[in-house]
Amino acid sequence: MPHAVSAETISNAMAKAYQNNPELNAVRAGLRATDEGVPIAKSGYRPQISANVQGTATRLGTERLSRFYPATPLVQEDFATGSASITITQQIFDGFQTLNNVRAAEANVFSSRETLKANEISILLAAAQSYANIARDQRIVAIRKQNLAFLKEQLSAAKSRLDVGEGTRTDVSQAEAELAGAQAILVNAVAQLKQSEAVYVQIVGDAPKGIKQPAPASKALPKSLDQAVATGLREHPSIAAAQYNVDAAGYRVKSAEGTMLPGVVVQGSVSRNTTDRDGSPETSSASITARLEIPLYQGGAEYGQIRQAKERMGQQRIMVDTARLEVQQTIITAHAQLEAALATTVANKSQVSAANEALAGVIEERKVGQRTTLDVLDAQQSVLVAEESLVTSQRNAVVASYSLIAAMGRLTIKSQGLQVVEYRAEEHYEAVKDKWFGLRTIDGR
Repeated sequence: MPHAVSAETISNAMAKAYQNNPELNAVRAGLRATDEGVPIAKSGYRPQISANVQGTATRLGTERLSRFYPATPLVQEDFATGSASITITQQIFDGFQTLNNVRAAEANVFSSRETLKANEISILLAAAQSYANIARDQRIVAIRKQNLAFLKEQLSAAKSRLDVGEGTRTDVSQAEAELAGAQAILVNAVAQLKQSEAVYVQIVGDAPKGIKQPAPASKALPKSLDQAVATGLREHPSIAAAQYNVDAAGYRVKSAEGTMLPGVVVQGSVSRNTTDRDGSPETSSASITARLEIPLYQGGAEYGQIRQAKERMGQQRIMVDTARLEVQQTIITAHAQLEAALATTVANKSQVSAANEALAGVIEERKVGQRTTLDVLDAQQSVLVAEESLVTSQRNAVVASYSLIAAMGRLTIKSQGLQVVEYRAEEHYEAVKDKWFGLRTIDGR
């Protein structure tokens, strides 16, 4: 007995996309790379240790002069020398550059987390849209198949009437033309369905199975447009990411200003020199040096870097305003589209009902000679247009509802109750933020 194909819900599609989407996984990998910026910045607090080992082999030739022998024999001496040293350098004060670099790196991590949230919202919305597209296209294929079957019946009826002398050749030709057109638009509908299925696989990572017409989203929908805008301006991750970028830029300004402050460095060194040459002693030495560096003028680069950092901070502040305006515009657009789609759906349902009643009436009237085959075909075309318009408006209502939630920044696995394990970016950050050494990543690579 064949197994029934389990139906895929729109929630399941979003859950799979959250887990499988390669674009989303790439953003997560990028965030993990950004996390490493914090231990890199913290390296400025830590000592730098270097070791040096050196060996030298020497052949020394000496000529001894003698007045008794005309030849002067060459006396050779071979010996080796070696040295080893360890140097430790510790930055004591660097004008708060390391402190501000660490804070900037932390702000970058927080900004990247918000960017990841925005990408998650985008992928969940794309999954919902691709699901709704398939549901629409499947229904349109079914409608056009029904239309094709109806037109075949009309062509058969026209030929029968022609055979008994009640119809004309024109009626048959008109039915044949409509049938050919219906076959063409059915082929287009099937092609569109295949394209939508390909997009679904790209986003969700799995082939669509048992797609059903979804209902518009109900979880996390706002009660009014004003509430939606207020929520979006308060919670949307793209705005939060832009605000963290301002913080990071501010810390980079302070770091650049730190290059003009004095710096203090302490350096300790231990060395050992050895040799196997007769009469030459082996020596050991140790030293510690404290160095105060006062920058006076560095060619003007320091001033340019400070001005540059300030301009970039100003740019990031403008980007916050841009993000707010974009979120507000997206919310208003999605809200308007949702209202229009819901109203259109209601109107299209009435249109479908009226078109079907009109078609039935025209068919009855044709039976008594008051209507022609062309009238029937025109009525059927009206039914086809009305049914496809209804399917399209239903799809638009679904997409607009999820778009509105996404524009508010609330299309998350928690708000939609998706059955999938949440990716926790904090776990990787906590594991690497204070690491002093180690080549392997957290997952063992």
